[in-house]
Amino acid sequence: MTVAATTPTRLLLVRHGESVGNVAASRAEREHSLLVDVATRDADTPLSDRGREQVAALGTWLGALPPEDRPEVVWCSPYVRTLETAGIALETAGLALPVRRDERLRDRELGILDRLTWRGVRERHPQEAERRRHLGKMYHRPPGGESWADVALRLRCALADLQTRDAGRRVLVVAHDAVVMLLRYVLEELTEDQVMSESSVRNASVTRLDRVDDGWHLAVFDDVAHLAALDAAITEHEGTEDTGG
Repeated sequence: MTVAATTPTRLLLVRHGESVGNVAASRAEREHSLLVDVATRDADTPLSDRGREQVAALGTWLGALPPEDRPEVVWCSPYVRTLETAGIALETAGLALPVRRDERLRDRELGILDRLTWRGVRERHPQEAERRRHLGKMYHRPPGGESWADVALRLRCALADLQTRDAGRRVLVVAHDAVVMLLRYVLEELTEDQVMSESSVRNASVTRLDRVDDGWHLAVFDDVAHLAALDAAITEHEGTEDTGG
């Protein structure tokens, strides 16, 4: 069987545009706050106005792609900020594509550390801060939350379904910072050191993986040229080491 018959031919991994939560997290760090001031639960946090401009620029870029390079189906985290990213980008691009929501693409869950800045973690949960320092990001699982390894496990499961269901297609995946990084970790068979040495991906950025022979080839990582071309803001919002994106 050919590669195209057994797996997607291309994956376009997109982080959502800047969210209200990203803005609040940056403000909390800047003001040395313990808590990130967001009224909604993480799943319901929408895009900021600047984030909407970013994903409109993403949509303009998608619409300008040659037909042979455009995505044919979308897989999306069910969180509001990712669904808004997919919806605005597809509408701007003029692409009527099926959007498959999958909770396995959701952001990493932080449990008792949710909405805390790293300063807040150290002050309110000093033992967890020490456990995080000792175990590292990959394997530290906060009570009620997930480690990066936990997220990788659910992504392996999601990828198995995606690769079966959309074999031979170009797939756009709209998700979160940690999810994009861990999809690379799984698909490129990276080591812990390799994935942790990479910088976070920026809002509305594009990472492209092409299927080559029996593996995945990283063609583009964290590309924001489409934002620069339309004078849309380029934002990173890495947040704290234990804050999602």
